[in-house]
Amino acid sequence: MPVINSIAAEAETLKEWRRHLHRNPELLFDCVKTAAFVVDKLKGFGVSEIHEGIATTGVVAIIEGRGPGRTIGLRADMDALPMDDLSGAEHASTVPGVAHTCGHDGHTTMLLGAAKYLAGTRNFAGRVALIFQPAEEGGGGGKVMVDEGMMDRFGIEEVYGIHNSPGDPEGHILTAPGALMASADEFRIEITGVGGHGAEPAASVDPIPAAAAMVGALQTIVSRNVSALDRLVVSVTEVHAGTAHNIIPGTAWLCGTVRSFRPEIRDLAERRMREIAETQAAVFGCTATVLYKRGYPPLVNHAEQARFAAEVAREVVGADKVDADTAPVMPAEDFSYMLEARPGAYLFLGQGDTPNCHHPKYDFNDAIAPTGASFLARLVERALPIDNA
Repeated sequence: MPVINSIAAEAETLKEWRRHLHRNPELLFDCVKTAAFVVDKLKGFGVSEIHEGIATTGVVAIIEGRGPGRTIGLRADMDALPMDDLSGAEHASTVPGVAHTCGHDGHTTMLLGAAKYLAGTRNFAGRVALIFQPAEEGGGGGKVMVDEGMMDRFGIEEVYGIHNSPGDPEGHILTAPGALMASADEFRIEITGVGGHGAEPAASVDPIPAAAAMVGALQTIVSRNVSALDRLVVSVTEVHAGTAHNIIPGTAWLCGTVRSFRPEIRDLAERRMREIAETQAAVFGCTATVLYKRGYPPLVNHAEQARFAAEVAREVVGADKVDADTAPVMPAEDFSYMLEARPGAYLFLGQGDTPNCHHPKYDFNDAIAPTGASFLARLVERALPIDNA
């Protein structure tokens, strides 16, 4: 079964919805207009059970099938990023400093497309819970929705999500059992010395050499403390010190991100970072304080659900366009919290040779929206067949 004809026929409508969302991006939990747009469309489809205000602006809508059965959750994220839109598109963001440069506008559109089809056909037995989530980009909205009891409240037994994937062939679908995306931790190392005149360094304790040495030393966590067969990233992304050319500052600080897949590696990275920072600072006569914040956990697909999702993908796009054992990637996703709460799977949908997510010129490829919507719709029909009612 290829892309569903009735969804393919809605391609222009899906494009219109997506570009409206792209013009009107919102950040974190402040997805007020986006949620209102979603609710308006759902009501227009004839969806009568709509729950608003979950995790502030999240929406969960329930579509009943033609008989009793399980409840399958489908999730799309709604929030944008705090950056400028440099795509040059006619539908570029109208909100300065806010842009849909990760494709969440496309994810919301695909779930709306599936919702319209499922509400119109109801060719399944059981229920589908449509999850429109705010605050994926750093706010942990997925965790908030889970912590507020969404899974139990709506009886969700399995949950699935999909993300666009620049660089992968347009319309191809990729997934894998097990760890698919990394955890995301952040750190800040504050180095304290003694400030003074730039012409008299011997009268000071300069934190800048300590900071510079620390940047290199932190890379030994990956190269010397972790097996080459394990995946770990330690990236220093900010270094700050000083106010003028002739002043030795009293303090310096650096921060960055740590990405990994296994709890043991996550623990090792934090422990070694503290040891290296404190000891390296002492070598230069300084002190260091490490602030380490655990972020999103690894996104781990459940094997049975990943296998099933790949089967559905083969029906929709063809076996030659599905990679059911794709390599893990180092970015993180708060859908991981939903997969910790319930069995399910996450997939990537190739959008062709475009700028990468979080690039200021990124724009979602509207051509893949019918494919994503068809996959989500067909997943429900396959998971909840009427003949088992």
